[in-house]
Amino acid sequence: MAATILSHLILTVISLILVSIASNIIRQLFYRDPHKPPVVWHWFPLIGNTVDYGKDPYKFFFKCREKYGDYFTFELLGMKTTVFLGAKGNDFILNGKHKDLNAEEVYGPLTVPVFGRGVVYDVENARFMDQKRLLVGGFTSQNLRAYVPEFVREVEQFLMTNVAFHGKGGVCDISSVFSEISLYTAAGSLQGKEVRDSFDSTFATYYRHLDDGFAPVNFMFPWLPIPINRRRDRAQRVMAGLYTDIIRRRRTTGNETDSHDMLWALMDARYKDGTAIPDEEIANLMIALLMGGQHNTAASGTWVMLHLAHRPHLIEELYQEQKHVMGSESLTLESLQKLTLHNNVIKEALRLHSPIHSIMRKVKTPMQIPDTDVVVPAGHILLAAPGVPSRTEEFFPDAMEWNAHRWDKQEQDENEEGDTIDYGYGAVSSKAAYSPYLPFGAGRHRCVGETFAYAQLGAILATLVRLLQWEQVDPKAPVPETDYSSMFSRPMHPATIRWRHRP
Repeated sequence: MAATILSHLILTVISLILVSIASNIIRQLFYRDPHKPPVVWHWFPLIGNTVDYGKDPYKFFFKCREKYGDYFTFELLGMKTTVFLGAKGNDFILNGKHKDLNAEEVYGPLTVPVFGRGVVYDVENARFMDQKRLLVGGFTSQNLRAYVPEFVREVEQFLMTNVAFHGKGGVCDISSVFSEISLYTAAGSLQGKEVRDSFDSTFATYYRHLDDGFAPVNFMFPWLPIPINRRRDRAQRVMAGLYTDIIRRRRTTGNETDSHDMLWALMDARYKDGTAIPDEEIANLMIALLMGGQHNTAASGTWVMLHLAHRPHLIEELYQEQKHVMGSESLTLESLQKLTLHNNVIKEALRLHSPIHSIMRKVKTPMQIPDTDVVVPAGHILLAAPGVPSRTEEFFPDAMEWNAHRWDKQEQDENEEGDTIDYGYGAVSSKAAYSPYLPFGAGRHRCVGETFAYAQLGAILATLVRLLQWEQVDPKAPVPETDYSSMFSRPMHPATIRWRHRP
């Protein structure tokens, strides 16, 4: 009797699945709505095109663009996701009004358990913009001048003390190396001495546990009682507590060393309504700042090192540029800005390997695509891919070839001039989204740490060039493929280089 019931149940489930698949196919074949974006063909509902998109988003985007045009809808884990490619698409989405497009509903489930309550996507958008304004205050030129020597010191100390760089030369996983260096440089500058000292013991373990919380499954199911989420939740509580302890001690002792880290900037700041920032929110903002910046720098820096490993002659060009610009002087913010080739190497890496390949917003009200009769329905996810123009021949000849010298004569046109708009954290160009080079986004949610990131990456690169020479381990091996399995585009493992100390 039980076996009969079970067999009937199995047959029922199979029948429902087959009916669902058949309905999905019939709907795509015969019910095309000319007033909605074309739907990318898929066999299975819910799963849709998730696998193709997840394996290689750019390959998926370009394939769909060739067949459907600049805008199309695909199924992503049950979510109707409408992509709008190109400069018009970037402007349409990144400069969209908050009443029409919402980022909190997309990213909140993933980020709130990691960053904590009361910050970023856990607050009203106006408060989030106010928090960005406060963070911008920590990226002044005065602060960056103080940070650059700290970046240099951290890299020098890492190369002296890390066992991976003992001896005259060897092979290392540059992905892990750059991840550590970017973490230490960010902690030692923005986060303050107490946090940096703790990374040799307490913070590092909890940071890794928080980092694991960015698993893709948590986009949909952040509440799952799985081990990575239990570790994530405990790490968030512990790290927030460590920060609040540091804040309390600082309030007692005062700024005796006249340091310029972000923690002091937030402790002395106030929201626009005049209220002080609660210590718990300062702690959570510091967690968000550390994690957001470290991922981008680690991924971008690793790509820089890998591409240079295939071009040792370019490493020597960089070294000669330092000798010409700096002589025997130490690196400063001003001299860093004069290292043109260093900056162009970073720009070229960011052009081809922008850490974020997709920027998503939840559609709150139906949105008509400009100059068409097509409307994106409320409830859809709108997706911008700022890296697509960076990979097209229209803007960059031989676009998929990594060539830092392409920037030598090319004027940087980021459309920064013209009309500006202030979302609450300072005026930004309303036309920036039209640029083919947008590694830090545009509009309301443009990254406020852009100047810090360039200074950090530039200082790390300049110091490594001064102290090391490197090349690929296998002369015939290509640059590693991109791993798109997490939120951040990074090289596949292993990402190794062969290094030696510069004489």
